[in-house]
Amino acid sequence: MSLRDRQRAETRLQVQTHAIRLFTDVGYDATTVADVAAAAGVSAMTVYRHFPTKEDLVLYDEYDPVTASAVLDQPPGPLPVRIGRALSETAAHGSSSEKAFLLARLRLMISVPALRARHLDSQYATADAIVAALGCSPSSDEEFQVRATAMACLGAAHVALVRWAETDGAADLAGLIREALTSVFGKTRESSTLTVDSPARPNPSHTKSSVW
Repeated sequence: MSLRDRQRAETRLQVQTHAIRLFTDVGYDATTVADVAAAAGVSAMTVYRHFPTKEDLVLYDEYDPVTASAVLDQPPGPLPVRIGRALSETAAHGSSSEKAFLLARLRLMISVPALRARHLDSQYATADAIVAALGCSPSSDEEFQVRATAMACLGAAHVALVRWAETDGAADLAGLIREALTSVFGKTRESSTLTVDSPARPNPSHTKSSVW
């Protein structure tokens, strides 16, 4: 990452951190973009350069490429298992401060109607990243199957995230995601469902005995 990219990332995080604090303390509707800009010490134009809409101040994250990469890191096998493992493993990582920030964002997504409506867009974007990472041809049967599987997994993960937020982050998020996936897919067998021929990366840490 270049110096300019690092500076942009630092500014983006600074702005988003102040936004989440203000939305939490003052209220989402009661806080303007100008308020966020003043708190972050930047211009409103700078805020809009990084976050085109007010909703993006809450919804933006960089999980899509991380999740897509984690899917590729899984050993070959049924797609629900690969995506499910990637989601639960991604959730298990992160520092306590990162998880606290995620929890604050989730509370806003759950409580603010405008954010709930936009959250589905985020799921579509994550599904797009997974489809692209797996190299599916647009409008193909394979693309349809991968997208449907990804959205089902992401829907289960969203239910787990909501439950995690309801426990104020006390529950094991990765465990909740695995539980939600089991509720949707059951105890999926390694050879019983859709498998996509894709460039899975060898990962010796995975064994056949672990499903999710």
